[in-house]
Amino acid sequence: MITALIKSFLGRVSSRKEELNRFYVDTIPSNQNIVDIFSGDWSTAMPDEARCVSTPGHSKLFDDPRIHWAHQILGGVEGANVLELGPLEGHHSYMLQKAGAHSVTAIESNSRAFLKCLCVKEICNLTNVKFMLGDCVEYLKANTVRYDVVFANGVLYHMQNPMELLELLGLTTDKIVMWTHYYDANHIRSNPRLARKFDLPQTFQYKNFSYEAARQHYSQSLRWTGFCGGPVSTSMWLTRGSILGYFAGMGFNDIKISFESADHPNGPSFNLCAIRA
Repeated sequence: MITALIKSFLGRVSSRKEELNRFYVDTIPSNQNIVDIFSGDWSTAMPDEARCVSTPGHSKLFDDPRIHWAHQILGGVEGANVLELGPLEGHHSYMLQKAGAHSVTAIESNSRAFLKCLCVKEICNLTNVKFMLGDCVEYLKANTVRYDVVFANGVLYHMQNPMELLELLGLTTDKIVMWTHYYDANHIRSNPRLARKFDLPQTFQYKNFSYEAARQHYSQSLRWTGFCGGPVSTSMWLTRGSILGYFAGMGFNDIKISFESADHPNGPSFNLCAIRA
C-alpha cells in the first residue's frame, strides 16, 4: 500500500516536472525560438530578414502587393500617423514601418494574435509600431485622434455591425485602405461549401441608410487554435454595393478598387482605397 502511494506521488512529481519543462528553451536564443512558441498557428511566412520559419505560414503577407498598391494610390505613407485595425501577425505593420510611417497604432482583439504581433515586433525591430490589445470598435468610439490614414484589412467581414465600423472610420480619417470579403448571392450560392455557411441575405437599416447583408457562420474554422475571425460564432457580410454606397454617402469621392476576386476560395473579395478630398 505504501509502495503504491510512493509510486503515485513520484508519478505526479514527474508529470509536473514535464509540464513545467515544456515552457523552457534550452538552446541558444534565436528568432526561431520565438516563432516556435506558436508553432502550427502562424498564418504568415516570416520575411527573409527574420531568418526563421513560421508554420504553417502559407501567406506571404510581409511583402503584400495589396499594401504596395495602396501606397501608390496614397502617394506613400512616409511621415504619416497610421491606425491599423486587426494587425493579426504584424505583417502589414512591418510594411508600414518600412514605408516610412511616423507611427503605427495597431489594435488587435485576439489575444493570441496580439502576442504573435509582439513576437514580430521583437524579431523585426518595429520601433514605430504600438500594438494594443482590445476591441477596435470600442477604441474608435473613445478615440479623439485624427489619423492620416486607416488600414483595416481583413476586419469588416468579421463584424456583428459592420455599418457601425464604417461610420466610425469615416469620423476618424479621410483616407481608408480596406481589403474585405463581401456577400454576392450568385457566386456564394454556386459554391456549396460557401453556401452552407450563410443565411439568406436581408435588407437592414442603419440610421438613414438601407443596406443588404447576410449572416455568416464560422463553423469548423473555430476549432483551429490559429483562428483569426471574430469573437463570436457568426458575422455579417455586406454586399459590395452596400459597402461602396456607404463610403460614397460619407463623402469619400475618390474610391479605387484592386485585387478583386469573385472566386476567392473564402468568398468574393476586393481591396479598396477610399479618399475624401
